Amino acid sequence: MLNTQQKQALIEQAIKARDVAYAPYSHYHVGAALLAANGEVFIGCNVENAAFPATICAERTAVVKAVSAGQQDFVAIAIATVDGGSPCGICRQVLNEFAPTLHVIITNDEGEIVLESSLDQLLPYGFGPSHLKTEK
Repeated sequence: MLNTQQKQALIEQAIKARDVAYAPYSHYHVGAALLAANGEVFIGCNVENAAFPATICAERTAVVKAVSAGQQDFVAIAIATVDGGSPCGICRQVLNEFAPTLHVIITNDEGEIVLESSLDQLLPYGFGPSHLKTEK
């Protein structure tokens, strides 16, 4: 798994991403740093919209950036919020699509780890691609 230095580097990138979030409605800034298996890190922040359903979370922003860059194999994600809030259900589901056992590090804005878990613990009995496979 990740050593202390790797965790800290991921957390720092999540906090930096949080700093550029666009959250004029909720004022709840979120940053995420997603570590791909090849060592690349993809950051994301939440981007709100006056039409609330059009808002995208930091975690999904990072996943979309990674996938659009050709990466689909993920090792860990650090998520930074002011109070160490956990990823929403939609983000858990999107992460589960690619990495059901993803290492999840949730921090507050000071970089203190509030929760460290695997995604399958945050989304027990998650629905994923294997549920849609049909026999040929």
